[in-house]
Amino acid sequence: MSESPVGGLDIARLATTDADFEARLDALLDWEGVSDTDVQQRVDDILAAVKRRGDAALVEYSNRFDRLSVEDMTELTLGPDRLRQAYDNLPSIQRQALADAAERIRRYHERQKPQSWQYTEEDGTVLGQQVTPLDRAGIYVPGGKAAYPSSVLMNALPAHVAGVGEIVMVVPTPDGVLNDLVLAAAHLAGVDHVFTIGGAQAVAALAYGTETVPRVDKIVGPGNIYVATAKRAVFGRVGIDMIAGPSEILVVSDGETDPDWLAMDLFSQAEHDEDAQAILVSWDAAHLDTVAESMSRQLPTLEREEIVRASLSARGALIQCRDRDEALALINRIAPEHLELSVAAPESWLSEVRHAGAIFMGRHTAEALGDYCAGPNHVLPTSGTARFSSPLGVYDFQKRSSLIQCSAKGASSLGPTASVLARGESLTAHARSAEYRIRD
Repeated sequence: MSESPVGGLDIARLATTDADFEARLDALLDWEGVSDTDVQQRVDDILAAVKRRGDAALVEYSNRFDRLSVEDMTELTLGPDRLRQAYDNLPSIQRQALADAAERIRRYHERQKPQSWQYTEEDGTVLGQQVTPLDRAGIYVPGGKAAYPSSVLMNALPAHVAGVGEIVMVVPTPDGVLNDLVLAAAHLAGVDHVFTIGGAQAVAALAYGTETVPRVDKIVGPGNIYVATAKRAVFGRVGIDMIAGPSEILVVSDGETDPDWLAMDLFSQAEHDEDAQAILVSWDAAHLDTVAESMSRQLPTLEREEIVRASLSARGALIQCRDRDEALALINRIAPEHLELSVAAPESWLSEVRHAGAIFMGRHTAEALGDYCAGPNHVLPTSGTARFSSPLGVYDFQKRSSLIQCSAKGASSLGPTASVLARGESLTAHARSAEYRIRD
């Protein structure tokens, strides 16, 4: 199949039987958001400047990139009273929606908390694991084209549940525009400090610390190409959650789901930005045609129509496969951020789905519900990294320490094994350290 606009809809039409299918799918999936050398150089310069000049660099970059006119960091700092004010001033319907979402997200993440444990062997040796929270976490909340209070909840609440001592939030405010929903979410999620800075300079401030911004132990949250590049650059000095690419959705339909529902599900990711990806897979060719017609009909009704059109044209696709097995192979090949199994008996697919950030099961489970209020985290691995990565969770804000306490008998029992292995590695001090504790 080839590109076949339907009623003005420009989206790729592919079939797994096409001779060039593999090459076209590879091209659709190809994404590397932090490889541009010019971007890398600009980010390196910003990181170095913030590390060297601290607050002064943050003020300079904020004025330049966010079109502000501030003189010092006090104008880029929001206290708890301002966050509370934002929450109190929201319309009651928004306050309630935020509170409901926060409660569901908190309740889900409470179930993730790992436990410390230990056991005692017969000779009295104690082994175990101690779980401790990070001292301080930094969360990056995007600003600009859209504001995301849901990202505040999804990043801050797991940290709060994990027991993190301090949560520091950075959020850019282009042209000085503050979003009260974002600030209200920060209040609700227990954020301790908010700085209205963004971009690579905000990542630098969190990683290195400045006179005003405290250095954190880990930085989480999505951002643009400069944020992603900066996070990669500071990894090692601080932890990071992941390098997040554009939003993605892969919908698999057996042909029985309402085409209007599926069209809007695809749009829900495409409207994020022009680089977002929306793919529908089905073995029912007539169903794909019907969904394409629905997309064409509904597209003009969207507020972000131009962004959706650009996304679908560049990275969207309707793919016809042969059968269920081929659909599963595509799922595991693509390893999508969001996977909708819009099929009968979706639970029967689970054992064969190896790679997906979040799996939305059944016809009624819109991906948008997971974005806001279902409970599981919406910070998910993108660009195929679900092959080896997991959603953000409580475990990202905690560390595990191994516990080892040998009894005299245990040290004597383990000593010969350690000695033999150490001498095999020519590490004499290791061997003798173990041998000293061997009882005759």
